This record gives sequence, C-alpha cells and structure tokens, in this order.
Amino acid sequence: MELLDLSAVELGTAIREGKTTAVEAMEAVLAQIEQKESLYHCYVRVDREGALDRARAVQKKIDEKELSGPLAGVPVAVKDNLCTQGMATTCASRMLENFVPAYSAEAVRRLESAGAVLIGKTNMDEFAMGSTTETSAYGVTRNPRDPQYVPGGSSGGSAAAVAAKECFFALGSDTGGSIRQPASFCGVVGMKPTYGTVSRYGLVAYASSLDQIGPLCKTVEDCAVILEAIASHDEKDSTSLQRTDTDFTAGLVQDVEGMRIGIPRDYFGEGLDGEVREAVLKAAGVLKDRGAVLEEFDLSLVDYAIPTYYTIAAAEASSNLERFDGIKYGYRAQAQELHQMYKTTRSQGFGPEVKRRIMLGSFVLSSGYYDAYYLKALKVKAMIKGAFDRAFEKYDCILGPAAPATAPRLGESLADPLKMYLGDIYTVSANLAGLPGICIPCGTDSRGLPIGLQLLGDCFQEKKLIRAAYTYEQSCRE
Repeated sequence: MELLDLSAVELGTAIREGKTTAVEAMEAVLAQIEQKESLYHCYVRVDREGALDRARAVQKKIDEKELSGPLAGVPVAVKDNLCTQGMATTCASRMLENFVPAYSAEAVRRLESAGAVLIGKTNMDEFAMGSTTETSAYGVTRNPRDPQYVPGGSSGGSAAAVAAKECFFALGSDTGGSIRQPASFCGVVGMKPTYGTVSRYGLVAYASSLDQIGPLCKTVEDCAVILEAIASHDEKDSTSLQRTDTDFTAGLVQDVEGMRIGIPRDYFGEGLDGEVREAVLKAAGVLKDRGAVLEEFDLSLVDYAIPTYYTIAAAEASSNLERFDGIKYGYRAQAQELHQMYKTTRSQGFGPEVKRRIMLGSFVLSSGYYDAYYLKALKVKAMIKGAFDRAFEKYDCILGPAAPATAPRLGESLADPLKMYLGDIYTVSANLAGLPGICIPCGTDSRGLPIGLQLLGDCFQEKKLIRAAYTYEQSCRE
C-alpha cells in the first residue's frame, strides 16, 4: 500500500515500527500538496519548512521513546479558525489577514502533545459562515471527487485535504453541520462530539453555544483515536465538560446486536434526493443484517430547525464579530474620522455572507424584535432538545442522511443562499441540542459523488455512534 493511502492510525503504527518516519510521511504529503493544491486549493497556507522541522523534532522524540502514541509523527491539517501559535489564523477573511496568534487552540496543543505534526491551515467559508467553502477571501476549494463540485463547508478545506490525500487527518469545527456535511460531500469520516467535550479555547467564535471542534479523517478508527486525543476538560473554556468516559476507542467493536436504531420519517420525506434515500436505507439494511433493531418514528419539529438555528447563530455571530473593529488587530481601513474608520473597516473587511448574517443577527436582537424572534427561537431550541430526549429514551441512535443531496456544482449555492441554508436541514438539530453526530460514506450517486450516512446519539453517547459506524464500515469491507 502506498504511504498516502494509509489511515492516520496505520501510519502511526508504521512509524513506531520503523517502517517509515515522520519526515518521510511529511515529505510525501508536501509532494502531494505541490502536485494537487493548484487544482483543489484545500489550504490557505502551508508551512513547508516549519512542518519538516517539526517532523524531525517529533521523529527524534519517537526514536528516544519519548513519544509512543498512535498519532506520533502523523501529519495533520487544521481549519483556519483554530489559533496556531506563530502561524497566521485568518478565518479565511480579509478582516484577520495579518493576525498571528501568540498561543495555540487547546485542541491543536493536545494534538501536538500527542506527536501529530502540523502541516498548515485549511481553507473554509469566511468566519465559518457558509456550506460550500466558496465564501473564503482566498478563493474556492474544489471537491477532490470531482473539481466541478463544492467540497461542502464550512470545514470544506479540511474535508477536501483528507480526500485529496494532502494530509492524514484534519480538524474542523461544526456549528450547524460544518464537519458532517463536507465529510458527506467528500466521502470521508467526520464527527461532531457532544457540546463541551472538546475545548473551544482558541477557536474563533461564530456561534458560541453551537460551535464544537471535531475530526475529519479516513476511517472510524482514526475518528475515535483523534477524538480521544483532543477531548479534555479545560479551565480556559467555561463550557468545557468534565468527563471520565473519553476512552472513545473502546467503541471500536464490530457488534450492533440488539442496538435500537430509530429512523425519522421526517428525514425521508419531500426534498430528499432519491439516490441519497436509497443509499442511506441500504446502509440501514446492513446494520439490520448485523443484528440492529430498526424502527421508523416521527421526530417532530424538524421543519423548525432551520429558522431556529439561523436566528440563534446569526444573533450570536453579530455579537461575537463586534470585536473586529480595526482597532486591536486585523484589517484597518484608512479614514479621517473614528466612526468612518469602523464603518469602512467592516465594510471592506467582511464578505457578503458574513455581512448578511451580522445584519440578520442585529435585527433579531434589536429592541422590539428580540421577543418575537430570538426569545422564540430559544424556546423552540428547548423543544427540539425535548423531542430528541424522548427519542433517545427508546433508541440508542438515530439514522438518516447527512445532507438532502450530494455536492452541488460550484456557484449554484451562492446564487441562492436560502437553498444553501435549507441544505443544513439534517445537521443543525444536533448543534441546537448539543448532541454528538458522525458521518460516514455509504455510497455514491450516478455522477460518482459521495453520499454520507449520519448517525446521531444522545449526549455523551459517542461510543455507541462509533460502534455502529465501525460495524457498518467493517461490514462494507468484508
């Protein structure tokens, strides 16, 4: 098997056994980036010399037995909204084009402590606002499965880098499906853990109550190992949870005998592409053949998820992005007067999609509209969480599609933003309810574009999702 075909865990094993080195792995990745990057544009910056220096330093520690973990020596890419000490973190926005953090995000720091070697920063929708990785100030990313199509978003650069073999795994962030949807479009594995499982310290906030960091990778095993490495309680993040059940690799068991899996009728109605429906139900059949108990049920409130999500997310975005004013850091426009400087900086620094969401958020938080929109959205959010609580009293996990269709062509979504928002219908509920979700490939459509199977679990039940996903993945390989 070629070096670049190895999963992250397989590469880590090969490095520990002396079959290859961290430097050879990094050189292979950098050669692939040099060959493919001009077409796919997965990265906004690649730290070539720094990456090789880091690989040499890690290999020295591996040789001296200081590092022996499963990710030691494995090259990793990081989404451009995760702070990296000494390396620019721009959120794919002109607003932060010169921002170089003095610290690294906790999730990045934990990966580096485990011996993973940072390659560079991946492209994304500006400030994570988008579903196609077309709103970036640095240009669009293309889907490695077919460059005429989008890779999904906002973590499209991370998903595309894994699919294009330009890294062995990557970190993304998921606010309303931004890990799971691009995983579906690019044919890779992506997971959003329970809210608070991974520290958000060093993640540039979009919607603080919804954002969560997670892995994009080649296999379910990789997913469990990476999640185990980055999950931790962090005093620097007030929403960080103290968990004692983060041994996610314990879920890597090929056994779903007796597992109760609910299939929401609401997810398979109008708007779902026929080929996606067929592939997802076929995947459900595989789990049934392995002993899982499948049952259809009515989840309810699905139609309210999109308006609820975009009301809350936009409100939090307008508040979080208020800090980018051209005074402390980032882009500053030339102006004669202070208020004109604020206005010009934000007009020039933010792209159209970010401005749209800031304006929407400011509107729903304004006097006279707060109760009618934002407060009502918070109440519906609680109702959606209640609907999932009732479902998980009966089911171990919920199965459905990750997206209503496969990847759209480049340019289609930007022409119709509302259609792009509606494409998040199956993913946003997990963020509103703080639930874990995983997306794994389950086939392709007639154009050869990947289709993703999504599994949702109750809070803290990642291991059930990993067990179901691993069983399906291994069954497909037999």
